[in-house]
Amino acid sequence: MFQELKRLIEQMGKDRGIDKQIITEALEAAMLTAARKKLGSHVDIEAHYNDEAGEIEVFQFKTVVDKVLDPETQISREKARATLDEGAEPGDSLGMKIETSSFGRIAVQMAKQIIIQRVKDAEHDNIFDEYKDRKGELINGFVQRFEGGNIIVNLGRAEGVVPMSEQIHREAYKRGERIRTYLFEVKKNTKGVQIILSRTHPAFLKALFEVEVPEISEGLIDIVSVAREPGKRGKIAVRAKDRDIDPVGACVGMRGTRVQSVVQELRGEKIDIIPYTEDEAKYVSSALSPAKVNRVFVDDESRAMIVIVPDDQLSLAIGKNGQNVRLAVKLTGWKIDVKSETMAADKEDDGHKALTKIPGIGPAMAQKLFDAGIKSIAMLAAVDPDTLCAIPGVGEKTGGEWIEEAGRLLDEETKTTAK
Repeated sequence: MFQELKRLIEQMGKDRGIDKQIITEALEAAMLTAARKKLGSHVDIEAHYNDEAGEIEVFQFKTVVDKVLDPETQISREKARATLDEGAEPGDSLGMKIETSSFGRIAVQMAKQIIIQRVKDAEHDNIFDEYKDRKGELINGFVQRFEGGNIIVNLGRAEGVVPMSEQIHREAYKRGERIRTYLFEVKKNTKGVQIILSRTHPAFLKALFEVEVPEISEGLIDIVSVAREPGKRGKIAVRAKDRDIDPVGACVGMRGTRVQSVVQELRGEKIDIIPYTEDEAKYVSSALSPAKVNRVFVDDESRAMIVIVPDDQLSLAIGKNGQNVRLAVKLTGWKIDVKSETMAADKEDDGHKALTKIPGIGPAMAQKLFDAGIKSIAMLAAVDPDTLCAIPGVGEKTGGEWIEEAGRLLDEETKTTAK
């Protein structure tokens, strides 16, 4: 089994990137197991790798005694002096080399399993150490296979997984196809190392711009905030540290080349680039791009804004199913209630009445929503699901249905207003 062992150890270390000492320690442990399988667990044995000889040497130690009571652990002084050490005295511990070929097939097979497991553990440790510090990076790989809807990605020496929850819904990949992802978690468990990849994470969008826009990677431009509805639309807020730099223009690039590279990687996801400003009203107005805003009423205490837009801009400001205003809320952190000039003039401000148009929302629940700062259909359509579910009596499924229905009603309202 251990013929040309030295060469095999060196080759294994080179091929798998494992320290030579780890391999020799695994071999020593394996031979100890094999020896104990043959000789019993009570015997005193040691195993050492002899680099010069290129073999694992196993020694059984026995104590020198005048009268032998246990031949497995003791040796008589006469025999010790005759075969091992001429100066042996009672109480000395002497080692005798054991031929490993005598261990038998089962013991050797067990030793092989131990070596394989130790080498696997070492490989997992190496992979974990390599990838744990790469969280937040873009990772390129190739689609290797599909498991239960998850995409298994070949990263070279390791495999990554894109769970279904981290895949863009309308994207489809084939085996062998290149895939670019965002590394956001590395976990170690009994099965090995899990490298979790994503194409839906907001930071994926940020990382793509860091690659495409040198001014971002050089620290001249900051990405302040990111909001995404993966595969549909994304918004990023940017600011420059130097007044002479146009952050939006830099991200768009000459003839839109930079932003188009990001859009192409995301297979058509629309991207809005918003200039960040400390002026909150101006920031929220920009976040509602491409819609134009006439005026804004700010409520600092509840961190909410009423935004008034021209009648013909209402549908643009709200977006399909409330998408545009919802992304603006995520981007800025403000609650936003969008109204047209006609709606503002008519003072359609009866939030309770409007909210009760949603199936399942009665006066009592409308009051709870109102108290939570959700004072209109537009604000309900734009609210984050987690915020809605935090309200007592609102479950995850129900909250999602209310947001979807609010978006549908908004679509109807904006179409009516446009007419």
